[in-house]
Amino acid sequence: MKKRQRTFIILGVIVGLFFLMILLRSMMGSTPMGEKVAVLDINGIISHSDATIKLIHTYRDDPSIKAMVIRIDSPGGSVAPVQEIYAELEKLDKPIVASLGGTAASGGYYLACAANTIVANPGTLTGSIGVIMQFTRLKGLYDKIGLEHEVIKSSTFKDTGSPFREMTAAERAVLQGTVDDVYNQFVDTIFTARGEHFTRDEVVTLADGRIFSGKQALDLKLLDKLGNLPDAIELAAEFAGIDGKPRIVRKEEKPSLLEQLLGIEQMPNLDEMLSLPGITFRYEMNLGR
Repeated sequence: MKKRQRTFIILGVIVGLFFLMILLRSMMGSTPMGEKVAVLDINGIISHSDATIKLIHTYRDDPSIKAMVIRIDSPGGSVAPVQEIYAELEKLDKPIVASLGGTAASGGYYLACAANTIVANPGTLTGSIGVIMQFTRLKGLYDKIGLEHEVIKSSTFKDTGSPFREMTAAERAVLQGTVDDVYNQFVDTIFTARGEHFTRDEVVTLADGRIFSGKQALDLKLLDKLGNLPDAIELAAEFAGIDGKPRIVRKEEKPSLLEQLLGIEQMPNLDEMLSLPGITFRYEMNLGR
């Protein structure tokens, strides 16, 4: 009988410790314990904004997080998601430092401009400031295999960019006007964010789609310091007035099983892989594509 009681007591202690650990972990996750710097990762092609904005709001609402580092390793992406993420970063009243990884170009650099300070390595690939609109043309292929495509439309420009016919001069002019407008939005964003370093005309000179190394970008005043991620975290803590080494908050993205099997870091989004031929409109570096 005593042996059975002893067994129940041991099991009760184990169960009690288990629930105590769960309670402590829950409390640590919701209660500010020490001053923190959050690292927000922007990786790969930017095609959606919802998850990133949700994470920004989580960091914004945590009073123990005193500053944020945006870790950017991206060639850019679709115009609207880039602008949406930028707008949310602009609303933060906490210091922001941008840390540019291997590539932070076009829309990646656009997001970096939301930071108080931009840090990159000498070999970081950045710049590529501009807008690109692309089309897939299938007319030649359809002609070869004898397929025809008919369209009934309500107005002249309704099927602009159709892959089944040549683009007219009027359509090209309309699309060029749209590209120019969004390009000017990009230039204005850079000038507004970093206007103390150069005039708008100087921004336009740099915004011709060319790429720069981190060292070149520093010389051109597109960024502020050379350094890596730990340097950026240390700088963010300094801006926030954190004494000593801050705690780091970072949501780690786990690779999918397919990514692990293929040995790649990030699979393209499914909607991008399965998208039909048509218009793409992007703040994105576009080398050899």
